[in-house]
Amino acid sequence: MTTSTLIDKNNLLGHMTETEVNANVAPDAPENHCDDPTHRMLSMRDALDVLGGKWRLPIVGALSFKGKMRFTDVLRTVPGIGAKMLSKELQDLETNQLVTRTVKQTKPITVEYEITEYGKTLTTLICEIVTWGKNHREKIMHGNQ
Repeated sequence: MTTSTLIDKNNLLGHMTETEVNANVAPDAPENHCDDPTHRMLSMRDALDVLGGKWRLPIVGALSFKGKMRFTDVLRTVPGIGAKMLSKELQDLETNQLVTRTVKQTKPITVEYEITEYGKTLTTLICEIVTWGKNHREKIMHGNQ
């Protein structure tokens, strides 16, 4: 998939054109482009577009830590989120292949959400964020330098 396809289809690269992106990547650069600041910033923005906001990481974390959950269970697990917002965020996470939605043919119909294998690749990141948050809270609350 070319960069222009990403721009048109997913708006992942914002206003940069394919030429601008390619101009910032050396022809023999490694696939991950870790040393290219422009590519790092684009990658960071892509990640934040998918995971940013108040609710997405808590939802992914809940599904990662607790496993398969029904909609109402996710709603109870993520404090403060409303049903409409949860529905929207779950749709976005499903679109980004981080969560799967399974409709069970029960009476009444049951819908379950589960983290995908791809979504499980976020486990290390989520654990690091939890650790950082715990340390940050301790530093701020106790004034540790």
